[in-house]
Amino acid sequence: MLEPLDLDFLGLPRAIGVYLVDTTDGPALFDCGPMTTLPRLKEALRERGLELEDIRHLLLSHIHFDHAGAAGAIVREHPSLRVWVSEVGAPHLVDPSRLEDSARRLYGDDFDRLWGELLPVPEENIETAAGDVLGWETFPAPGHASHHVCYVRDGTLLAGDAAGVRILPSTYVLPVSPPPDIDVEAWHSTIDQIRRRRPERLALIHYGVVTDVDGHLDRLGSELDRWAELVRTGVDADEFAAAAREGTGAEDELYAAVVPYEQSWQGLRRYWVKRSELTT
Repeated sequence: MLEPLDLDFLGLPRAIGVYLVDTTDGPALFDCGPMTTLPRLKEALRERGLELEDIRHLLLSHIHFDHAGAAGAIVREHPSLRVWVSEVGAPHLVDPSRLEDSARRLYGDDFDRLWGELLPVPEENIETAAGDVLGWETFPAPGHASHHVCYVRDGTLLAGDAAGVRILPSTYVLPVSPPPDIDVEAWHSTIDQIRRRRPERLALIHYGVVTDVDGHLDRLGSELDRWAELVRTGVDADEFAAAAREGTGAEDELYAAVVPYEQSWQGLRRYWVKRSELTT
């Protein structure tokens, strides 16, 4: 049964979950979380009778720290691990310094508490996630990030953030939209690509396995357009956050912890500025 390994990010259940999956070359992890949750990842694997060294492959959706931050540390402990990532994202795993510098400006003093140390992944450990990857069909899934990919096999789509954030059992789907390369049109194209593959379930990192796929994708597309229009028409960050939180219900605090709303406002504002379509 497919279920997330809860990494208890910041002590919060259902904030970040990664997945243990089968491949044609043994067990793999779909995403790995940040360095700060690596001890919990090892614990979760042991609960399933595995050690980190038993994992042969790491399938990354994209290189944001909540999904891939621990990759370098894992390879340091487990040098035979193969790390699959998009061609666009690979250089930033090999040399994460620019990514880290940018993130430290964004997160300030919270960076180390949230993400911990970033270590490079040796180039010889990296494989390009494209086409057939160990029995999983891999395809580009831009929109949330230019370096995002998804993996699909036997009705399961490993979605990363391409299918948004939904803290099950909530029905609210949140289109997390951080800078620098959120692209609304590309994200709608990715939603279409997901639909074309007719998955029966979506494995979300934030958080859980979705089985009402069509309704979920409908809500993702609608909310993405609502968020984008809010920012295009000039609402400020506080107004945006208030409007964005309207659907979160009982899970409001957890959604806010996983997805800082100001960052999505910044990402969408950057998108409209690049297109010269910001109204104010």
